[in-house]
Amino acid sequence: MPGARFVVLGLAQARSAWFRSVAQWANSASIPVEFVKCMSQVELRAHLASGRAFSALLVDGGLPGIDRDLLDEARTAGCAVLVVDDMRVTRDWHGLGASAVVNPMFERKHLIDLLGEHTVKINRGDSLVPLPDETSPAAARAHLAAVCGPGGTGASTAAIGLAQALASAGSGRVLLADFALHAEQAMLHDARDVVPGVQELVDAHRAARPPLEELCKFTFEVQSRGYDLLLGLRRARNWPAIRPRAFAVALESLTLAWSDVVCDVDADFEGEDDGGSVDVEERHLMARLAVGRADVVFAVGLGSMKGIHALGRVLGDLLDHGVSPERVVTVINRAPKNPRIRAGISSALSQLVHGRTPVPLMTPIYLPERRVDEALRDGVRLPPALTSPLAGAFRAVIGRMAEPPPGPAPQPIQPGSLGHWAADVSPEPA
Repeated sequence: MPGARFVVLGLAQARSAWFRSVAQWANSASIPVEFVKCMSQVELRAHLASGRAFSALLVDGGLPGIDRDLLDEARTAGCAVLVVDDMRVTRDWHGLGASAVVNPMFERKHLIDLLGEHTVKINRGDSLVPLPDETSPAAARAHLAAVCGPGGTGASTAAIGLAQALASAGSGRVLLADFALHAEQAMLHDARDVVPGVQELVDAHRAARPPLEELCKFTFEVQSRGYDLLLGLRRARNWPAIRPRAFAVALESLTLAWSDVVCDVDADFEGEDDGGSVDVEERHLMARLAVGRADVVFAVGLGSMKGIHALGRVLGDLLDHGVSPERVVTVINRAPKNPRIRAGISSALSQLVHGRTPVPLMTPIYLPERRVDEALRDGVRLPPALTSPLAGAFRAVIGRMAEPPPGPAPQPIQPGSLGHWAADVSPEPA
């Protein structure tokens, strides 16, 4: 390809011998490489976000801050990541997203061979060259439930009730994870210690993937209700510590280490496309990702006039976020007993989401009024009248989603005819 060359970003300490050698080889045209030197991660990220096509990122593995998110940004921009590391400190660079690991004493031929193996040359004016997505090996994954709702509706309590009911079923270990910005599960469980929590879990996944058997050290056992608890943010302003790629891998680890995972999340899924800001999307990262990956999403609201209106807004936001209506379970907390009032609530919710989904939402679950505050204060189990309907709906949705698609509907045949299969029908002549 005439005029094509490798365009390589480099990030290292200024006095690194290999960094200086690559620059000399590129400047003397002894290798077909255009070498773009970066002296900081800020400069590197600016190049990655510029829209220019790059072949690879050559990065010093000994620099601080070289983590999963940085490597993922490079791969998203179309760069193969080559990590220069002397391997004195063993790190799973391939698990973090690196394409290859290079010894600092590499020669020109070795570098060109690696570039030819893991990336492509670029012509002037080329657009971004995406790399194929990495596919992780198939593994048994937990069922994931996300519970959300407007403030004050009892969504966090419903998450506790669902985790308790799933743990009582004895199908395996159950985890209740607090992914809300204003995390309140620590208060509801009277947790004396607020460390470790989700911040420590995500930080542990920034530069490695901890063994699954070690994830329990980030959680607390709630013996009275039978599940494990992952505490949330200690302050809402700590959300920048939750890096997107590291959180995604941490959530995947949780679904591999537990049988069922219940996530208590905010009912706010605004992203960059809605607000025009990457910061807005990252602030709502935990809710957006948990809801997007959940097998079942519970939307909890109240049966009052304002409660129905707020719940309709949440349901609309979920549908706009791309959540399938078959996975949404509407929950009316502290519901009235009158069947006529309940029918009116169902009708009102259907009208509020009318036109946003071709498939009607499922009939809401109505949870009766119970003395929940006393149970939470005393640390005892919640009443079965609150927990059993949630678990039943969860299992029903999981079972329905696992059913094979229905076959073709039977067709009537003429008396005396043998009938035919649909595939055997020949088109009528024109």
